[in-house]
Amino acid sequence: MSVRWYSVVVDCADVSAQADWWALTLGWQKVYEAPDEVVIVPPHALTKGESTPVEERGPGLVFVPVPEGKQVKNRLHIDLAPRAADDQAGEVARLESSGASRVEVGQSADASFIVMADPEGNEFCVLSPRD
Repeated sequence: MSVRWYSVVVDCADVSAQADWWALTLGWQKVYEAPDEVVIVPPHALTKGESTPVEERGPGLVFVPVPEGKQVKNRLHIDLAPRAADDQAGEVARLESSGASRVEVGQSADASFIVMADPEGNEFCVLSPRD
């Protein structure tokens, strides 16, 4: 028996707003929306759909409501990477203009990544450009 990585679940206060922010950030699309759950997936999940072998399907992001707010640093986070020809600083500025913020979690001053938080405070990193 084996399992596959199906989704990452994000606890949040406003599932619709969080899903909208992450969909805009990643260029993904909503595929399911209810008051207690919103699911976004990458575009290829919709264009290729069932033709993509199960083992090659990437995980979606699922947003669910929780009553409590975020209280401590995430133990798991998402890493975002600009393409090799893109600019890390430009991507960070774009994310800041859409509601993300830079955060300090103990990273070194010379780190090649930028630690940020989404509008509800969930940390993620913007790595140096790569393909």
